[in-house]
Amino acid sequence: MLAQINQHYIGGAWQASAGSNTLILENPVNGEEYLEIILADERLVDQAVAAAKQAQILWGETSTAQRAEYITKIADELEARREQLIDALSLELGCPKWFVTEVQVDDPIDALRKHVRWTLDLTNTDKHDERLEVLKEPIGVSAIITPWNYPLHQLIAKIAPALAAGCTLVVKPSEYTPKTAIILAQAIEASGLPAGVFNLVVGTGADIGDALTTHPDVRCVSFTGSTKVGVHIQQQAAQSVKRVLLELGGKSAFLIDKTNNLQQAVELGVEDVLVNSGQTCVALTRMLVHESQYQQACEIAKQYAESAAISADLSSDALLGPVINRTQFERVLAYIELGQSEGASLLCGGKSTLAEQTKGFFIGPTIFANVDNSMRIAQEEIFGPVLCLIPYQDTEHAIAIANDTPFGLSARVWADDKSKAKDIAKQIEAGQVYINDAMWHNAAPFGGYKQSGNGRELGSQAINEFLESKSVIF
Repeated sequence: MLAQINQHYIGGAWQASAGSNTLILENPVNGEEYLEIILADERLVDQAVAAAKQAQILWGETSTAQRAEYITKIADELEARREQLIDALSLELGCPKWFVTEVQVDDPIDALRKHVRWTLDLTNTDKHDERLEVLKEPIGVSAIITPWNYPLHQLIAKIAPALAAGCTLVVKPSEYTPKTAIILAQAIEASGLPAGVFNLVVGTGADIGDALTTHPDVRCVSFTGSTKVGVHIQQQAAQSVKRVLLELGGKSAFLIDKTNNLQQAVELGVEDVLVNSGQTCVALTRMLVHESQYQQACEIAKQYAESAAISADLSSDALLGPVINRTQFERVLAYIELGQSEGASLLCGGKSTLAEQTKGFFIGPTIFANVDNSMRIAQEEIFGPVLCLIPYQDTEHAIAIANDTPFGLSARVWADDKSKAKDIAKQIEAGQVYINDAMWHNAAPFGGYKQSGNGRELGSQAINEFLESKSVIF
């Protein structure tokens, strides 16, 4: 019999949904159905918002020291559930356990712990002179809507700063990763966080999304997902003039200057696109290479991609597993066909032979050469292990290509001269720019330019997104 989940955490208690809408999840590795979810309905949303509203006054008055203590307890409880999280995420994403452990579990717990110091450093009153004080107060009940690709990290990146600011929460995680969200809720329950401060409703955007974003008692909406849905949320929230924080799509550029370390740079770029099976919003899916080194870069990229291990054994050291579900599988394959029809050269990749052998959703590392930046595969977010290699003539041309996108989430610049790399980075329209082989930083404010969204997550700046300023003039 198919396992079933009907768990929603509201007002400090677990509740079952009486709704009739369900969702059946398939194991990404073999395509077999493994879980039925009974989804939340609008009635549960109303209850969750009411619980958050009731808890807001007392939670908003707690000291930063008290909030920091609760954040520490939540991190400790997550640490105690580390193995549960690894197992849940590996199953839900079909992701190799080494990557789940390092990136999907340990890294978000580290991000949560960093919020302890930022919470303690928070100053609720700024005294400018004897006539003016500026108070910082929590904005209030906040709706948190998160995606499936980095489910725990995205939950922490929103929940932690909101709690630090003194806001209560109604959280709608992705319906494709319910186990991860429920384990987080269990950790929060065990931490002793006051009832109603954190509420969890597992449902689809179609069923309860508008109920959250239009609810009159919700003051702020923080969403991560596609630009299309982000635009819809902004339109819905505008009816009651809510604050809206959006982290949306990306089509990030990796600009490689003429270099003596071409192989290192190209292999880094290919690996970046392959981890998590390419399901990463900041993935460097457009690699820009000087025309004098372009053919060599194509050869390196092809060789590295073909050597990258893809496996149905999640305990192996394979670089990638399947994409998350059948819909994503078909979407990525359609883009690969589109790229060929647009005239790009498919150097390697496409549907993996593992897909036939296992009935899972496996797509091999895919490299396109001879890509023009105007092609749809270079302009639209594919969300799969697909890399576009684009030649450029000079630095000015490369920067123009990098910025010729509706998105502006992330970028990377590789140059042997680091001062030149920094100068190029300043000219790229993106919320984050990595220099050479720099890695992710949990204290770096995260968010995008243009259609990649607004607002920032992580770092002390993220807490300010959930605060209102009140000027008191004497």
